This record gives sequence, C-alpha cells and structure tokens, in this order.
Amino acid sequence: MRVTTRGRYAVMAMFDLACRRSAEPVPLKQIAEHQGLSERYLEQLMAPLRRAGLVQSMRGAQGGYTLGRPAAAISVGDILRVVEGPISPVACVTDPLACARTDGCVTRGIWSRLRDRMVDLLDSITLADLCQEAASEALTRGVDGHARSLS
Repeated sequence: MRVTTRGRYAVMAMFDLACRRSAEPVPLKQIAEHQGLSERYLEQLMAPLRRAGLVQSMRGAQGGYTLGRPAAAISVGDILRVVEGPISPVACVTDPLACARTDGCVTRGIWSRLRDRMVDLLDSITLADLCQEAASEALTRGVDGHARSLS
C-alpha cells in the first residue's frame, strides 16, 4: 500500500484538529493555512471523513470542523481506510477476485501477514498519540509545542 497525498493530508488535517485545546469548531481555512495545504483539496477530504463520523461540521460564521470522536478513539488506520480504502500491500489480499492465481499463490500468505502488521500498526496509533508525541518532541527541542500553538 502506498499512502497517497490524499491519505497524508487527511492525517495532517485530523492531527491539526486533534491537537487544538479548544472544543470550538475550526474553520477549514485555518487548518489549511496551519498545515500549508490547499483549502479546496481539504474540502474534498473532509466530506468522506464527515460521512464516516470522524469529523463533524458546523455551518455559519462560527462554523468549522471538530472531531467526531475523542482523539484517543481515532486511529491513523481509521483515517486512511476512509480516504484511501482498504489497507493492503496488494489487491488480492482484500479482494480474492483481483488475481486469477489466488488459489495456488505461494506468496499470498506473505502479503496477508504484511497487511495484518500494517493494520495492527496503523490501528495502534491514535490522534491523541500523535499530539502527545508532537508535544514531547517540541519540549525536547525546547520549542513552544505544536499543541500549544494551536490553542
């Protein structure tokens, strides 16, 4: 599985939302500026994240986005599955019809085990973990942390 810019940007946007200390909705423009991303592209990413319940949107002058669940309950795997599809190194692992050789394939077991490890890793990292890691790294460097700058 190759994580595309779609997946990377979705994780970055969700990270940005998760690390804010305020529960107030965050305008998409603010997330785009803070992460150095295109606001139009983020709009396209937020729609499936909203449908999946990972974010909530509020319209109006005070509108914006908030997390749909606590940061500790949203994993990187959750985000990637929504915007990228199934997590798998090769198509035949998630769709046996993708390859005519599935029945006698000697290497399919390798790809299945790799997929399992990828899923385990990505599902074990939550947005809360990423925020904590960013804050710890900032403290180690002696810099006012990312999480604090987002308040």
